[in-house]
Amino acid sequence: MGYRDRRLLLWRLVLLLVASLSFMTPVQALSDSCVDVLTVEGAITPIVASYVERGIETAQRDGASVLIIELDTPGGSVQVTEEVIQAMQAASVPIVVYVHPRGGKAASAGTFLTLAAHAAAMAPNTRVGAAHPVDMSGEEMSEAMEEKAVNDVVALLKGLAEPRGSDAVEWAEKAVRESSSITQDEALELGVVDFVAGDLIELLAALDGHEVLIREEAVTLQTQGASIKRLPMNTIEGFLHTITDPNIAFLLLTLGLNAIIFELSQPGGYLAGILGAICLVLALFSLGVLSVNWTGLIFVVLGFVLMLADVKAPTHGILATLGVVSFILGSMILFSSPYAPVSRNLVVGVGLSTGGFFAFVVAKVFGAHHRRPATGLEGLVGQLAVARSDLDPTGTIFLKGELWQAVARDGTVKRGEEVEISEIDGFKLLVERVVGRSSHE
Repeated sequence: MGYRDRRLLLWRLVLLLVASLSFMTPVQALSDSCVDVLTVEGAITPIVASYVERGIETAQRDGASVLIIELDTPGGSVQVTEEVIQAMQAASVPIVVYVHPRGGKAASAGTFLTLAAHAAAMAPNTRVGAAHPVDMSGEEMSEAMEEKAVNDVVALLKGLAEPRGSDAVEWAEKAVRESSSITQDEALELGVVDFVAGDLIELLAALDGHEVLIREEAVTLQTQGASIKRLPMNTIEGFLHTITDPNIAFLLLTLGLNAIIFELSQPGGYLAGILGAICLVLALFSLGVLSVNWTGLIFVVLGFVLMLADVKAPTHGILATLGVVSFILGSMILFSSPYAPVSRNLVVGVGLSTGGFFAFVVAKVFGAHHRRPATGLEGLVGQLAVARSDLDPTGTIFLKGELWQAVARDGTVKRGEEVEISEIDGFKLLVERVVGRSSHE
């Protein structure tokens, strides 16, 4: 073999090696590819929108081959849903909506997200549709407003369904106008979704080689052998998403109002007031995120005002009873949106418990106004009591299981210090500090 032949053979070997490496490169890329997964459960709220937007940014930054959104939702605000759709359609990473788990649904707003994805799939025994718009406050829309809202939503959903064919477009209009809801097999037949997959592994196998349009450019998905990276809500998102559950928001509102009123009825402890304020702040945040029926909120607050009035000026339970009724009625319609219902059993249970709590407060704190000592008020002179709040010079003292208004005769008395009743002035007790003694009774 001559020099020229040997050199030609060497070049052939080099070319063969380069060709082999070029064929190996995609296999290496597949093994290194990653699929990011978000999990969206519950109503579509601003918290969920922020979570999805963060997930898209993370997937793009990490160079994920696909972003999968596992979806199980009863719906949500159209405005918030449109924000999520805009983020999805502006993404450079392929986004797949997967209606999951079995028994889950992509109702109302979930239908929009399913059709807005670059590809969509459903697990067995799931459903999609029922996208007729409703007033999130739970109130009836006028006929003109309803027609306007329906036409706007129809246009949006048909536009999202258009790339999926005429059958999908026709069904999209039915989903809005007739609240049509279909199963996973029907959705697959109509082209509403691309796949039916039992789990994530099966979905990745089905997605491999599937072509999608990303900003009008065809992209072939490569998911075979890809690693799965779940992106859960962070601590703050998870906490805020939890308290925007209508049942949790309702409990926070109720606990906050109860704690504040308890603090007003027995001043000086501060702990109940602080906890109540925290609960109310969290409840107000939840009310700002959720769609609230303001008439219901007014009835709830009125109920607490009536119960507080019964504490301050006892009416043998009449005002408290009216307050409980007002509270329960208001709570029933507070979150009347179909996407954010409050358990009726929870409302009734909390209402009755609140009434019982106020009955306890009335009996405990103001028992002195319903009975008199056998020896009269004069019999209290010389008795020892404990300051329940600072006396500067007026405040409250705790005497024989009851709270009394008191005036310190010798300046200021600190909370917890022991005092002696020296004189009676109407229903106020004049007291003097017992030097060298204190109590935290």
